[in-house]
Amino acid sequence: MKRTFCFAKRNLKEMVRDPISVGFGIVLPITLLVLLTIINSNIPKEAQENMFAIRLLAPGIGVFGLSFIALFAALLLAKDRGSSFMLRLYTSPMTGGNFILGYTLPLLPMGVVQLVFCFAAAIALGLPFSANLLVCILVCLPIMVVDIAIGLICGTCLNEKAVGGLCGALLTNVTAWLSGCWFSLDLLGDGFRKFAYMLPFANAVDAAHAAVDGSYADIPGKLWVVCVWAVGLMALAVVLFTHKKKLK
Repeated sequence: MKRTFCFAKRNLKEMVRDPISVGFGIVLPITLLVLLTIINSNIPKEAQENMFAIRLLAPGIGVFGLSFIALFAALLLAKDRGSSFMLRLYTSPMTGGNFILGYTLPLLPMGVVQLVFCFAAAIALGLPFSANLLVCILVCLPIMVVDIAIGLICGTCLNEKAVGGLCGALLTNVTAWLSGCWFSLDLLGDGFRKFAYMLPFANAVDAAHAAVDGSYADIPGKLWVVCVWAVGLMALAVVLFTHKKKLK
């Protein structure tokens, strides 16, 4: 574990050296919150439409913003794989699990920071502050692990140029359309809705909504799906990285 923590410390330093990527993951969700709140304020009251109400919007945008962690994780790993640094580490007694954990540990606080900024902006836009927001951050940890695992899988299998398109454009769009983060999935039909709930993103948004609303009894029914995906994807990341390591 000592080697893992030393490796995680090194990765944290690499993250700090790239504040633009970290800042992007914070600024974009806040920008979306502001823009959609402005749209909501300009919807005529006669329409009786609260789709973009801040109470509904904030948890979904928080989950959506975490998808950028996948891009950061993929770029970090892919960049290391293309350098002599990783080749030297391959000769160490670290296992594939040590490597994956070493990348994951510093990315978790990054996700928490993103959520804190997102909810702080939501509070400024009218979301009531309560302890439920802290519970929501805890509830978002499994989907955070899902996004990190996806990024590490992509970083293990693809080069630095390829991960930008896959984890940047593709994953963010998948998260946006399959999570219901700013619109109801019911609008896209029953078949699409069922498919979306087989994936972790929509379940994570529902669990986050339940946490913000204080409906704690509804959280486990949604969160278990996210946890299963998190464990499965992390295990896959370890297996793939270990395989790649053996080929070197």
